Amino acid sequence: MGTEMDITGKTGIIALLGWPVEHSLSPGMHNAAFAEMGEPLCYIALPVRPESLEDAVFGLRAMGFRGFNLTVPHKEAVMPMLNKVSPEASFIGAVNTVVSDHLGRLTGHNTDGRGFLMSLEEEGVEVKGKRVLIVGSGGAARAVSWCLAEAGAEVNIYDIEPETSSRLVADLAINYKNVFLLETIEDEAATSSMDIIINATPLGLKDNDPLPISTDPLHPGQTVVDLIYWATPLLKAAASKGCTTLNGLGMLLWQGVLASELWTGRRPPVDTMKRVLVKSLG
Repeated sequence: MGTEMDITGKTGIIALLGWPVEHSLSPGMHNAAFAEMGEPLCYIALPVRPESLEDAVFGLRAMGFRGFNLTVPHKEAVMPMLNKVSPEASFIGAVNTVVSDHLGRLTGHNTDGRGFLMSLEEEGVEVKGKRVLIVGSGGAARAVSWCLAEAGAEVNIYDIEPETSSRLVADLAINYKNVFLLETIEDEAATSSMDIIINATPLGLKDNDPLPISTDPLHPGQTVVDLIYWATPLLKAAASKGCTTLNGLGMLLWQGVLASELWTGRRPPVDTMKRVLVKSLG
């Protein structure tokens, strides 16, 4: 099957709703996969203002869209608009993937956390029994921490705003005993004792951002992950210390793979999706 898309009256549409959304790498990734699979689907990005989200969701349902993704700032706000939400998405408090059935009933899922775990697995990074530090406690941190706790890691959470990290730890503690609150990461011994360190904050998006952690205690044998898609200053500093480093591109890839499976019932061509992402980032 070629990679050219043949759009007809039978083509199903899947959308990405976000504000802004023009920077998204998802349309290229998914459309290349659909074309290779021979799936009669087309993926488009739609800029939707926050105040217009409900109208947009009802519009997609009325027009028979097969499903949609959500990105910032819609992942939490969409939940009351759906007919059903998976247990994972319900705990995380955010939906990134929606499937519409033949009656227009919308089911929300969250593939971010499992996509993150699959990105680690692809790189040979084991998590069971490992000590993990997550810096940040927003939506991405909630998704990642839930899946890490489920997978048997010791999860330590720190945020500069302790009320949000305390809330996340309390939510996780209802089901998991392997989750702990870190009130400070100033103690270098705490950082140096971790097997895996994850930056789930926006620090690193801008050139002049401070580092989310001190890199002085880092050492070979540790894995440092940044959920941002490129080699951030944190990852460069960690690499110079001999750490294994991973950016967020793998998480973007694998959450997309899982979303595609929900829409089509088939495993998409992962290598093709990865190739398109890497090319898009130059």
